[in-house]
Amino acid sequence: MNGMNMGKLMKQAQDMQRKMSAQQAEIDQQEFTGKAPDDLVVATFTGDRKMKDLQIKKEALDPDDPDMISDLTIAAVNDALKQIDETTKNKMGQFTQGMNIPGL
Repeated sequence: MNGMNMGKLMKQAQDMQRKMSAQQAEIDQQEFTGKAPDDLVVATFTGDRKMKDLQIKKEALDPDDPDMISDLTIAAVNDALKQIDETTKNKMGQFTQGMNIPGL
């Protein structure tokens, strides 16, 4: 009897792992677009955190303030990465609910 319960538990774990892998693959294929204020810099990432595009408006290039472009780029990149984290947490959280797994 105990072996049957363990077999059922293992099957459930394998099913959950397959679903989690499929969900992660779906997230990895999504695009996330982060924007700096006034859309002066727009960074696009895939869900697996690979930068796909970076658009910089000419208004962001101020020769009197060279640090501005860095600040705007950081803001856009961080915005996109935050979106990836939130989407991952929301979609993967259904599998880890109540498990107290750090990072999810």
